[in-house]
Amino acid sequence: MRVALGISYNGQAYQGWQSQTSGLTIQDKLEKALGKFAAQRVSTLCAGRTDSGVHGIMQVVHFDTGLERDMHSWVRGTNANLPRDIAVQWAMSTPDAFHCRACATSRRYAYVLYESPIRPSVDHGRVGWAFRSLDGHAMQQAADLLLGEHDFSSFRASQCQALTPVKHLMEISMSKRGAYWRIEFEANAFLHHMIRNIMGCLVFIGQGKKPVSWMSDVLLARDRRVAAPTFSPDGLYFLGPRYDPKWGLPDRNAAYDGLP
Repeated sequence: MRVALGISYNGQAYQGWQSQTSGLTIQDKLEKALGKFAAQRVSTLCAGRTDSGVHGIMQVVHFDTGLERDMHSWVRGTNANLPRDIAVQWAMSTPDAFHCRACATSRRYAYVLYESPIRPSVDHGRVGWAFRSLDGHAMQQAADLLLGEHDFSSFRASQCQALTPVKHLMEISMSKRGAYWRIEFEANAFLHHMIRNIMGCLVFIGQGKKPVSWMSDVLLARDRRVAAPTFSPDGLYFLGPRYDPKWGLPDRNAAYDGLP
């Protein structure tokens, strides 16, 4: 039987999603909790790996098991063994043809940015910080230059293992409430550090350090050295993958996201 889970987590205390020898990753904690509940080893695959310090609103994983358990039991039993900053939101039995990564049609992230001359305190670790005023109109104009299918090598980390730097960026939208900016990204897939590197460029432009046209120059250069420094992981949230409705998985928009 194949089971899919929706996972949310605060990434501050963890070294990203993917399992490491330290055991201090989301995958390590999840598989340990699943193993305790199932009384056997459980190996998971995820829809999109997140970096150290990055949060997850609706990470989707799947695993195969011979155990027959009520889906609500997978939720309650696993959560009973998880740290308080990681929680299973739902569990569903799926056809064997479902693959949480390969079946995703796109992936969505949000970056929450705090604009203030004073650094964040209560929101420390949960928001990025811009201490200079930002021109949202200029940022949106620059973001629009990235839409479509492009070679995003200028926004790719040197450790990136993707087979190709060509991705289709479908949306970058911005909204502001009080001192908080929320910038949402949707693409078929993302490169390692791609969003954080785009954010660095957007903040440069928003603060007037670079003109809007500079974003095109960075994109066309296909060279990471010409872009802005990688921005903080603190405000980055994986909102989750999108799937064909035929799989019947919950819509991430129906889940609590807790973001400004």
